[in-house]
Amino acid sequence: MKRHSVSIILLTFLLLFTSACGMGDPSSQSDSTTGQLKPITVVLDWTPNTNHTGLYVARDQGFFKDAGLDVKIIQPGEAGSEKMIATGQAEFAVSNQESVTQARAQGVPIVSIGAIIQHNTSGFASPVAKNIQRPKDFEGKKYGGFGSPIEKQMISSLMTIDQADPNKVKIINSGNIDFFTAVKKDVDFMWIYYAWTGIEAELRGEKLNTVYLTDYSKDLDYYTPVLIAGEKTIKQDPETVRSFMKAVSQGYEFSIQNPEQAADILIKAEPDLDPDLVKKSQAWLSKRYQDDAPRWGEQKVEVWTNYANWLKKYQLLEGEFDPATAFTNDFLPKGE
Repeated sequence: MKRHSVSIILLTFLLLFTSACGMGDPSSQSDSTTGQLKPITVVLDWTPNTNHTGLYVARDQGFFKDAGLDVKIIQPGEAGSEKMIATGQAEFAVSNQESVTQARAQGVPIVSIGAIIQHNTSGFASPVAKNIQRPKDFEGKKYGGFGSPIEKQMISSLMTIDQADPNKVKIINSGNIDFFTAVKKDVDFMWIYYAWTGIEAELRGEKLNTVYLTDYSKDLDYYTPVLIAGEKTIKQDPETVRSFMKAVSQGYEFSIQNPEQAADILIKAEPDLDPDLVKKSQAWLSKRYQDDAPRWGEQKVEVWTNYANWLKKYQLLEGEFDPATAFTNDFLPKGE
């Protein structure tokens, strides 16, 4: 459901590209004051899933239309959602705190404008037969991932906390291979989002053990996924950002209160999805979108600070990073 790392080479390219071509001109788009809907593109971070339901609900229920917006939801392809925002190919996108942190440290002008899920629901999962119940049990096992330094350090950190030896786990670059295929062939455990792969395992009747990152470190309780926009869009067209976030907030609030109906909307929009998986995942996530936050989408500076400090501790963050400018709550509805 996401990518676990951002290429430093790509980020450098983005910075150079944005300075050369700009990031889209809001004045070239339709003006809602004329009675026309303003065309807006939203890029997903991955294939459609229940992380994205609020966007589909906002479109289906007319919340975007009421806000004066004609919203097109697309998948990122090879470009990636961050690149499309940074180069002005779209106004809004789904990303994650990891990618935004790395991008901003390299000077790429993207900003998180809302947390889709309030707490990190990811973890290292394995079939129960592998007997991996805690980080210490990673010893002697094989991990399948994307081969990023961040993955390796997360495993190492959790194992160190659990007084285990990180050198005793073997890390294999397995790329985008399906979890259920991988753990039956080449690896013992992988990094998953429980809301999707974990729920799919329940439907398959395959029991998992999941070692959640947040059970071992508050620094790893970061926002994933988030909605992002470019600094130029925020500066030059704040009313569109505000209108967009009002509609999106309505979409996620609807999904929280009406998970079954929200699931049906996503299934109708993306008929290739497994209806049973969508419905069960939606029910699970409906309690976690807002969770303990005062409103959906709210972000805290300490969450951004903690994760950045964790990266710096292990020399995984190159460049200057200011947590206070990486996100904003300014465009969330204030409850009026």
